[in-house]
Amino acid sequence: MLLTQSLLIPLFGGAAAAANLYTAHYSGTISHLSFNNNSLTLVSAEKTGQTLPSWITYDAAGKKLYIPDENFVDPTSNGVLVSYSVDANGALTKTGNTTTPRGGVATVLYGGKDGKGFIANAHYHTAQVSTYKLPLKDGKPLQLLNYTLDGPGADPDRQEAPHPHQVLVDPTGNFLLVTDLGSDKIHINKIDKKSGKLTKCPSTTTFYGAGPRHAAFWTPACSKSSLAQGKGTVLYVANELSNTVTGWSVSYPHEGCLKLTQKQIITPYKGNSSAPEGASLGEIRVQGNFLYTSNRGDQSFQPYDSLTQYTIAANGSIAWTDLTSSYGLLPRSFEINKAGDYVAIGDQNSDNVAIVKRDTTTGKLGALAGNLTVTGPSDPNSGNPVGLNTVIWAE
Repeated sequence: MLLTQSLLIPLFGGAAAAANLYTAHYSGTISHLSFNNNSLTLVSAEKTGQTLPSWITYDAAGKKLYIPDENFVDPTSNGVLVSYSVDANGALTKTGNTTTPRGGVATVLYGGKDGKGFIANAHYHTAQVSTYKLPLKDGKPLQLLNYTLDGPGADPDRQEAPHPHQVLVDPTGNFLLVTDLGSDKIHINKIDKKSGKLTKCPSTTTFYGAGPRHAAFWTPACSKSSLAQGKGTVLYVANELSNTVTGWSVSYPHEGCLKLTQKQIITPYKGNSSAPEGASLGEIRVQGNFLYTSNRGDQSFQPYDSLTQYTIAANGSIAWTDLTSSYGLLPRSFEINKAGDYVAIGDQNSDNVAIVKRDTTTGKLGALAGNLTVTGPSDPNSGNPVGLNTVIWAE
């Protein structure tokens, strides 16, 4: 374990509880951070036993987190999905693991009585989605979905095969979606909550060369019955290759499959202008009636990259609102805390977590509240990706 400076707690005035954050790093580590007011510190770091830890899914109710393995360098080896329990102080204890296909880049919990009975994994490099029953036990996957390419993509280097990049569950909990960067598709699966089985529905095809990477759902303020039926729901997709965000209206035909209808395409820049050469969209998040994306490699705040804020109208349409600094290089991930007043940004190439203030009324991102270099870069000559992959709040 790696220990750094202790957390500074005010002596007077009633100290607020520190928030726990976790980062996954391509050097093979998971790190525990603590944030209190303007103090961001590293509590501990440890090896996960994986080749390339690549994502963190946190179960707040169960106090568990899950990390997949993007291992893709050695085609003869597999990945390892691991789980940790989180104690009252944020300390981690490894509780399970299982062998998976290579190239695990994202996971999501789904099904069961509480929506957390199973876990699905997107495997970018093997064009698959695997599922497992929880708790994790080493063994065969519950299900393995394989994808094939209909024809050549617009980008021969990135679309030579299907590349599932994210798995996410719709607001009703009845459908699991897969954004496929390689095939320009969003795959849709119906969930059997009891068995965890996924049944394939017709996929939705995005525009040629879009490269859908990550996505986020938004639902309007409405009654519980309307929410349960998914009325007015919109899916926003961050398209990595085209540097655009696509809005999709979501509909639920009676006893049928979820359907998507494209309603809007917008870039992350003012006036719907094109992205700078070399830029690519990273993460996408919804908080209330605001949408955010991270823009990697655009150097809009030289040498730093940026985040874009959009405002969501009552009908689900989005409008560009603001561009702010990522306070680092290549913001691969970011997450808004539960209270909505802080955003943690994980900058991959500069190995830092930057925390910025957020106005809960306007959605505006403000001053830098904390900044910490988490782990040194991996060996650039190894052939592996380098840097910090993911940062999450554990709330």
